[in-house]
Amino acid sequence: MDAGITGRAYQELVDIVDAILDECDDDVPCIVQKLDGVDEASRNELLVSDLLNAYQAFYWFFRTEPDILTRERMDLEPASSLKTGLLIEETDLLEMYFVVHESVPVIIIHDGDKAVATFTGKTAYGQGREVMDRPEYQ
Repeated sequence: MDAGITGRAYQELVDIVDAILDECDDDVPCIVQKLDGVDEASRNELLVSDLLNAYQAFYWFFRTEPDILTRERMDLEPASSLKTGLLIEETDLLEMYFVVHESVPVIIIHDGDKAVATFTGKTAYGQGREVMDRPEYQ
């Protein structure tokens, strides 16, 4: 396969992830720590690839543990789904989507018709949780 954005061949990215998973198994904090040591361009590519799952990418970006249902949803989805957005939480009134745009995490709160709030960066998930918990403030 051709080299991606990083200039690395796909197999090289596979080798990076394999080495991380061999050392960490399913220990996500360990995986995140190892990803911190990967060059930025390769890491950015891995965080939206089929080589990691959405939860591993979520944890790398936000360094926080979501509730169990949210984690299970993300565990089952490849990180590549974050390019277009992944529904990670929902209530009767609102839905929370997690997107990675240009290597930046984005949380979008949607009311079913339109986006009512958008947050970016490392604090995006916490800000989105506040809206989900208290939608009257939006």
